[in-house]
Amino acid sequence: DPGPGGAGRHHRLQNHAEMTIIDAHSHLWLRQDAVVEGQHIEAMPGGRARFFGEERQMLPPFLIDGRNSAEVFLSNMNYAQVGAAVVVQEIIDGNQDAYLREVQARYPDRFLCCALLDIDRGGLMVPDGWRAAAIPGHRMKRALDSPEMISAFRELERRGIILSMCLADDGRQIAQFATVVQECPRLKVAIGHFGLARSRHWLDQIRLARAENVRIESGGITWLYNDEFYPFPGAVRAIRQAADEVGMDKLMWGSDYPRTITAITYRMSYDFVLKTTELSQEDKAAFLGGNALRFYGFHDLPSLRYIKNMSE
Repeated sequence: DPGPGGAGRHHRLQNHAEMTIIDAHSHLWLRQDAVVEGQHIEAMPGGRARFFGEERQMLPPFLIDGRNSAEVFLSNMNYAQVGAAVVVQEIIDGNQDAYLREVQARYPDRFLCCALLDIDRGGLMVPDGWRAAAIPGHRMKRALDSPEMISAFRELERRGIILSMCLADDGRQIAQFATVVQECPRLKVAIGHFGLARSRHWLDQIRLARAENVRIESGGITWLYNDEFYPFPGAVRAIRQAADEVGMDKLMWGSDYPRTITAITYRMSYDFVLKTTELSQEDKAAFLGGNALRFYGFHDLPSLRYIKNMSE
């Protein structure tokens, strides 16, 4: 017996089961250990971390050993019926290339892992064997349109490597990256953090996706609207506004797992999109997975059935 409201819930779950769900922005690490701007970022017990001079809850508190492993993420993905995920990198976590190579080899149909290009430390080349690379541009000091950077972007374009790129919130990198897109028109780029929605220049970042091979992914949008909390009505409005600017076919869902699930569950990081009445069923299907399926080239995704909760 599904209980009160069970029929409606079952209908929503059936609609969900018909969708392909793909996470375009997530993170994995075995140990968080980095030095950024002269400050040490390191794991602490209970999912906490020492972060730019203060103690922060970096992981859910039940991950007591500081490990943010592929296996725990896969358990979350299977529960939430997420077929695949793109694993990007951030310099605040330390270089995870060695671990992500193992993850990619172990779970090739569930993950697309990005090599880390730490540009300010000379990381301009992607080693062989990677299909994607991540540049945390919002932490870069070097100009994106400098000759050496344009050369690096052209090499990514030549090799067909997909680029995950985050830009700063002050607008200084937008014109620079527009030059990159013009110089490298076949370079496939996913701009992260939904252009840093709520910042002054966020729509200028979104408009970069008017270029043929540029997409926008929403990794972190729930922390950008954390003060609203679930069901994040401002985030839904931002998705609609971005779609008006560049088309829904240019937008992809991303969770920013695991940092965002210190406040919400993994399923909640997309469930607010699934349940809103402000988007059509077709737009939801495109945003939550259809666009990413085509852009990243995922295939052979598992069929993940819904498992009823003990609380239902």
